[in-house]
Order: sequence, then C-alpha cells, then structure tokens
Amino acid sequence: MFEFQVEGMRCGGCAAGVKRAVQGVDPAATVSVDLASRRVQVESEADKEALAAAIRSAGYPVHA
Repeated sequence: MFEFQVEGMRCGGCAAGVKRAVQGVDPAATVSVDLASRRVQVESEADKEALAAAIRSAGYPVHA
C-alpha cells in the first residue's frame, strides 16, 4: 500500500479526479481519499512513482 499527501484537494470532484488518475495507471487499484487530511491511500501493483506522476498530471502536487 502507498500513501500520498496530495495538496489542492478540496471537494468530492477533486477526490474523484485523483482516483481517476490513479486508476488510469492501474484500473484494479483501490483508492481511498481523506479530504480532511489530504491523504490518499492506494493499494496497487503499479510503481509508486508512476502513481504519483499520474496524480501530478491531474494537477495536484504530491508528497510521498
């Protein structure tokens, strides 16, 4: 499991965008978003940096 600190998420739409970005890399990924803490947990076989890059490409700064 990977955990990311994702800045800029403020609403359910933001959370959905992050989830779509992650599942664009790994459609089987399980994604859990906590908007209050801005933490995203991902259960995936994909490379952590590839997941972080996808979140960044969606417009959200990531701290792993």
